[in-house]
Amino acid sequence: MEELEHTCPQPRLTSMAPAPFADEISCQCQAPHEKLTIAQARLGTPADRPVRVYADGIFDLFHSGHARALMQAKTLFPNSYLLVGVCSDDLTHKLKGFTVMNETERYEALRHCRYVDEVIRDAPWTLTPEFLEKHKIDFVAHDDIPYSSAGSDDVYKHIKEAGMFVPTQRTEGISTSDIITRIVRDYDVYARRNLQRGYTAKELNVSFINEKKYRLQNQVDKVKEKVKNVEEKSKEFVYKVEEKSHDLIQKWEEKSREFIGNFLELFGPDGAWKQMFQERRDRMLQAFSPRRSPNSSPT
Repeated sequence: MEELEHTCPQPRLTSMAPAPFADEISCQCQAPHEKLTIAQARLGTPADRPVRVYADGIFDLFHSGHARALMQAKTLFPNSYLLVGVCSDDLTHKLKGFTVMNETERYEALRHCRYVDEVIRDAPWTLTPEFLEKHKIDFVAHDDIPYSSAGSDDVYKHIKEAGMFVPTQRTEGISTSDIITRIVRDYDVYARRNLQRGYTAKELNVSFINEKKYRLQNQVDKVKEKVKNVEEKSKEFVYKVEEKSHDLIQKWEEKSREFIGNFLELFGPDGAWKQMFQERRDRMLQAFSPRRSPNSSPT
């Protein structure tokens, strides 16, 4: 019997284009998809195809915690092909709650993550054997905290029991819930900001009274900013005047010392003026003093 070669899609070698959707390039490989152990996968087995790793989630408000989890999933094995399943709006709203981003926005966010090789739209909440077989999934990557939902204590329990689960680490300090909490906590600030940027009160679901309050607060802030700018400019002007005055005083002191030095040099006790005066006086005395003849005798 002829042995079939693997034709599984290969990992993306460039990030110049977004990752494709699974329904556009579904794996049509006819070669047997042998079950791997984690140890084999970490050694780079099999050599003729990538290890197909699956990660799923809602990925609302896609952030660094999501990206870091996908980076871990992508780098679990030497040669990995990362498939990412994203649940639809209907399923998410029914089993978890309302999302900020709609499903199309969430799909596109995943397509533009550098670690993702393929995106599966409308992913199931619980992974069935049929789904795992259809996408030829070797391992499922997720954080190890039991995920209770849809009447189950841990939706990944059967995956763990089958030896197909590989844990990733959560990123502390960042989550979609944390981001939403910040927005709710600082709602007034963001509402005012978006009113300034041209959004209408209707688009922001802001009441007539609150709209007027926010606009008044924005005007007050503008006045405060103008006052602050005037104060800063005044401080800058005073600083420049002080700096200029300091320079003028320094130059005046230098000129004063130079003037005093020149004055003393000219009019001081041993100055040039005194010496010149004495020389002139001596010449005058010499010129007007009586001359004696050599033969004259005193009377």
